[in-house]
Amino acid sequence: MPRWESDAQGRLERAALELFETQGYERTSVAQIAGAAGLKERSFYRYFPDKREVLFAGDELEAHLVAQVEATDPGLTPIEALLTALGTAEEIFRPREFLLRRGRVIAANPALAERDLIKLADIADALAPALERRGVEPGKARFIIDVVLAIHRRAMPRWLAEPDTTLAQLMAQAAAELREAVAPPVPKPSTTDTTVSRPGSAGMD
Repeated sequence: MPRWESDAQGRLERAALELFETQGYERTSVAQIAGAAGLKERSFYRYFPDKREVLFAGDELEAHLVAQVEATDPGLTPIEALLTALGTAEEIFRPREFLLRRGRVIAANPALAERDLIKLADIADALAPALERRGVEPGKARFIIDVVLAIHRRAMPRWLAEPDTTLAQLMAQAAAELREAVAPPVPKPSTTDTTVSRPGSAGMD
């Protein structure tokens, strides 16, 4: 059993998710979350500043991604290094079922959706220095990170729906779709008759 499922923080996360699903985010209190987890309300605040943070706590993902970027082959391009790093994120993800439920709750609650965007910004902030240490100019680093995070957002729903496919494979697929979308169109062969008549040939047998 993963460590997070046996500790108090994990119990609070699961209790909050279930309450958010059954009675809604707005109608759920910190006291209810703590009680459902078998804890006192004051114990909640040892782990989270408020109920919104229950589904966004920890910086394990940021730390993992930064370590992966720094460990990638120096010969990789910045975008290849980021794609490689994000492709390994499933190593520390929660179980798929938890993430599916979490995603539905976030999508249904504007306050949580806003916090999800802040979390993505935090990940970008953590990754930028890692790219800069690879010699990437700061502005370009943020642009590359934004592109790769968009690829990740494209791949994640597929990964959640396709348990037999790795996130790295789906990241590569989404990146290929992006390359296809931005590639210049291939010119179509001309259908114009290019036969040139010789002067004075008209009407000749």
